[in-house]
Amino acid sequence: MELFPMRNLKLTDRNCRGWRIVGSGIVSLAALLVLQLLNPSSASQYSEVMARAGGIMEGAISAIRNHRPVASAALDLNIDPNQTGLIGPEYSPLMTTLGQLEAKRSTTNPNMAGLIAHLLYQAGVRAGDTIAIGSSGSFPAFLVASLAAVKAMDVYPVCILSLGASSFGATDSEFDLLDIYAVMQRSGVCGYPPAAVSLGGEKDIGEDFEPEARERLIRKIRNEDIPFIYEPDLARNVDNRIAIYERNARGRIAAFVNSGGGYANLGTSPLALKLRPGLNTRMVLPPKEARGVLFEMAARATPVIHLLYIKGLTQRFGLPWDPIPLPHAVERAEFGGTRFLGLRFWLVCISYFVSLCVIVPLK
Repeated sequence: MELFPMRNLKLTDRNCRGWRIVGSGIVSLAALLVLQLLNPSSASQYSEVMARAGGIMEGAISAIRNHRPVASAALDLNIDPNQTGLIGPEYSPLMTTLGQLEAKRSTTNPNMAGLIAHLLYQAGVRAGDTIAIGSSGSFPAFLVASLAAVKAMDVYPVCILSLGASSFGATDSEFDLLDIYAVMQRSGVCGYPPAAVSLGGEKDIGEDFEPEARERLIRKIRNEDIPFIYEPDLARNVDNRIAIYERNARGRIAAFVNSGGGYANLGTSPLALKLRPGLNTRMVLPPKEARGVLFEMAARATPVIHLLYIKGLTQRFGLPWDPIPLPHAVERAEFGGTRFLGLRFWLVCISYFVSLCVIVPLK
């Protein structure tokens, strides 16, 4: 008489196990779907634009390569084996601080332009917007990459250049950052002149330059008829730059791109050392008197793209370190994988495992 109830009990247990398997599968699929939605690589509608940016930078490097031997000394294959024309000498009258050669060569990857486009899209920048660019001579390839991304995205750039550079940057006295920008204009990458230029270096007025080099740069800037920023006081310098950006903008400034470690762009606060490379939308602000343009833009709720600490940047977004030979621009660019390391990824994982423990309790 007791055999039938036992059989029914076994059937019930088997049904429960079946429903638990089905429930676990549903939860797993739901977690996968949520992760796909959170993953920026799912927004592939922009991948072609990012790839186009890489192609534009590739063409720009070719234009620089062809121009530099005419304007300056022949390319030094010992420091620039990829013949980009974007790697300057280690020491020169324009050199302000020591720089890492491998980091400089890593930034010449054409796909850096696609990465900057990706970061601009993450910041909410779209076609027709204005972005502000503050570029020192330390990473001239980042200026080229930013202009290539801007062209691919149909965005309007307002650029302020600082001519001082760390080792292996735009340190060639006969081919400085202003000359590189001029090649970008002639090759059609950028149709607009710089909004302003400063000497860069110590206090943004080239205090660490040799007097002859400083005077030569001042004459060059004035001959180009470009607004010249010469202000050692940080707060006044920053206010001047913000006013130039706003005066030249077409509508609101949708993002600020900082390239390098210029005095006026970073300021004097040690908080600048804590900024992560890439997009920064929230940051601790230093006192007004210590803020560079980067922090002042953040204080105005403008997204900031910080292009420094190259090793961390390449690791975070899966780009090669010191590539030889130079990579070609990819046909479809994706830079979303590392965002899974963020808080939302771990929240989804924790929710997933808690749900499994509820459905399939441990015995």
